[in-house]
Amino acid sequence: MVVTEEDIKHVAKLAKLEITEDELGKFTERMDKIIAMVEQLSELDTEDVPVTTHGMATSSVMREDKAVPGTDRDKLFENVKCHENGLVKVPAMIDNSEGDA
Repeated sequence: MVVTEEDIKHVAKLAKLEITEDELGKFTERMDKIIAMVEQLSELDTEDVPVTTHGMATSSVMREDKAVPGTDRDKLFENVKCHENGLVKVPAMIDNSEGDA
């Protein structure tokens, strides 16, 4: 798969990123190399390679699901800038548009 400048422009628009023409060439080249490296991985024979679900050996990580008292809500809200109906109110960070700015 070859990554084109149009691909990079499309992804940048979806991510709401502004990139310059100089950056466009650099990102296109880098992304093309990354995709090529990932495609190389599909050529490896992994038939007898055991599944790795965690980098460290684990044993019995389950614990009893038991409710414990938490911090008092009024004390927590002392550090909250804005709240409403017992909930912390924050500005919207994600919208549903597809890059239309």
